[in-house]
This record gives sequence, C-alpha cells and structure tokens, in this order.
Amino acid sequence: MPDHPKPFSRLAESLIGDFRGVPLAEPRKMRRRQTRELAQVVEELMVKHQIGRASPEQAIRTRWAELVGSANAAYSHAVRIDHGRQLVVVASHGVVRNELFLHRAEIVDRIQKVPGCAHVKQLMIRAG
Repeated sequence: MPDHPKPFSRLAESLIGDFRGVPLAEPRKMRRRQTRELAQVVEELMVKHQIGRASPEQAIRTRWAELVGSANAAYSHAVRIDHGRQLVVVASHGVVRNELFLHRAEIVDRIQKVPGCAHVKQLMIRAG
C-alpha cells in the first residue's frame, strides 16, 4: 500500500474546486514537480555553473601567455567558449589580431592540450 495517495489531475482539482466554491491556490500555468532534496539541487547547480570547480575558460586564461606568447597576450585575452567549441578572443591591437588569425590553427592545437579544453575547435577573434 503506497504511503501517499495519488494526486488528482489539474482538471479534476479544478472541477472539485468549482463544485465546492474553492478557487485554485496556484496559477494555471504553473508546473508541478516532484520534491527533491536540497543537497541534490545545490550539487546540480554547482556542476552546471562550475562553482568551486576549474572551468575550461579559467584554465585557458591562466595559460594564455604560454598559448599565444607574452607579446600577444599583453594585447589580447580569452573571453568565453561559445556553443561548447568556439573560443572567443578579444584583441585590442590590429597587428595582434592579425597575428592570432594567422596562427589560429597552432593556437587551437595548444588549447586542446590543456586539460578540459579538448572540445575547443576554433577561435573567433574580435576587436576590443
């Protein structure tokens, strides 16, 4: 025998409430979800938003000078990884932008060797 009675459908609850003259206490478009433990929800959020864990972007930022060279690193920085495979880089100088563009295949190869960054396939270099 189950511990909890099976809940009525939304339609049944609405009909019973109308019959008894009791309005629904929740908005019509609200979805009901199963109750979960707080620890499980917090852990999922920490994994999703990479809280307390090293993110691929952070690993690239810490090694940026060795990936592109110190001269190029002084005028550029990695911003984010878009769509899980494209690294967005902002370069503040035209010569550096061109240098990064010409050597982008080598830079991507170096980035893929960084732990956790094997999924990066290309660079998008923007002015900034």
